[in-house]
Amino acid sequence: MASQEKVDKDFQTILPGTPHPPDQDENVESSAPCEPPTPETKPPPPTVPPGLEHLSKIQQVIIHQQVELLGVFLGTEKSNKYEIKDRFGQRIYFAKEENVYLNKNFCGPVRPFTIRICNNRGQNVITVIRPLRCISCCFPCYLQELEVQAPPGSTAGFIVQKWDPLLPKFTLQNENKEDVLKIVGPYATFSCLGDVDFEVKTLNENVTIGMISKYWSGFVNDVFTNADNFGIEFPVDLDVKMKAALIGTCFLIDLMYFEQSVDRF
Repeated sequence: MASQEKVDKDFQTILPGTPHPPDQDENVESSAPCEPPTPETKPPPPTVPPGLEHLSKIQQVIIHQQVELLGVFLGTEKSNKYEIKDRFGQRIYFAKEENVYLNKNFCGPVRPFTIRICNNRGQNVITVIRPLRCISCCFPCYLQELEVQAPPGSTAGFIVQKWDPLLPKFTLQNENKEDVLKIVGPYATFSCLGDVDFEVKTLNENVTIGMISKYWSGFVNDVFTNADNFGIEFPVDLDVKMKAALIGTCFLIDLMYFEQSVDRF
């Protein structure tokens, strides 16, 4: 009887349309739960330093130097102050130079300084530090170098002056001292009737992606005060740390090429 059942079972396995009974291994595989596919890992978005959220969304800022006329005429102006606005004229930051009075009057444009940039709530969000260095191209080994911190205490980038016999040149570096952008100024930084433009370029200097412009403010203002107005243009998707570094570059350019009247007293 048992042999007959075995024959019937074997016979069924060869009939057309008869399902093939799964073996033991197949049952184990079919009972295992299906694992979901592993999603592709994407790099996290770059973090924006606190206080620079608004700066990360814009592509132009205007920097207006504030001057107290009484201090200009008496020669007692102590430190530079700046308002940093968006293209609609809304103030987003306020900057003030921290400096020793004797440094400003005796060292003039080469003086060391610390500029603290605060938001409208008075919180320090960017710090620009300039050590005492040479301003002449005759000393190519000790030219200007700025450190920009955002937030204060955390390096965001550096601005390094490059030696060139004819043109003002600077290199923007990230926090790891890696070159990111270059800035090339004109042969003559003095203009009577127009703006002075410093071009922000790629490292090969073939493409201009932005501009630092010193706006011509008129004969009366240029002669009797040292108040300067600048505009900075950059791609909206540029790393916000490099945007902060460009603001620091603007302060350096102001002192090196345009602050003359008061500092020579």
